[in-house]
Amino acid sequence: MASMSKLLPVGLLVLSNLFMTLAWYGHLRFPHAPLVKVVLLSWGIALIEYCLAVPANRIGHAYYSAAELKTMQEVITLLVFAGFSVFFLKESLTLNHLIGFALICAGAFFVFKGPF
Repeated sequence: MASMSKLLPVGLLVLSNLFMTLAWYGHLRFPHAPLVKVVLLSWGIALIEYCLAVPANRIGHAYYSAAELKTMQEVITLLVFAGFSVFFLKESLTLNHLIGFALICAGAFFVFKGPF
């Protein structure tokens, strides 16, 4: 049961990042939409993200440190954003993007590896 409880925060963080990426970047497909409308809609979507991220961190802190939770969130954000950028915004990822993302993931490895 503990292993399932350790996965719940990860799942909640993935869902929260899907909503936050949509809130922050989804409007870019609609450049002519009024900014006030975009801000209000994004704010509403971000509320859903908060309703998922806060429990993810509260539940996850029983198993992970705050630094580990933040690191997970950042890696998940990169993965979600990369997919969103390619499939929703129709933008391509370059080798520079992939190298940069890989370096961030390498940093995440050291956060989870433990004290040296």
